[in-house]
Amino acid sequence: MIPCAYILKSLKDGHFYYGSTGNLLQRLSAHNAGKVRSTKGRRPFVLHYFEEFKTIRDARKRENFFKSIAGYQWLRNERIIERPRVVPGSADIANKN
Repeated sequence: MIPCAYILKSLKDGHFYYGSTGNLLQRLSAHNAGKVRSTKGRRPFVLHYFEEFKTIRDARKRENFFKSIAGYQWLRNERIIERPRVVPGSADIANKN
């Protein structure tokens, strides 16, 4: 299989998950089947973005970059991800409960 760094988007909460793998389709299936502890409660996921690499080591380096401040800024500047939007008045509603 081809090593990849990937970004998943949760259809439940709209947040992103960054990862790397040697088998992207199998890993996406594992996320959606609840077999990945860190994403189990945020299912279902869709593949939002991925990059292919020659080695899994390079894919993991890219995953770590995505998780860094510089990587987050790059992803936003390239319009790969968007900053989460806050609904006006949502803080007021959350504080009332």
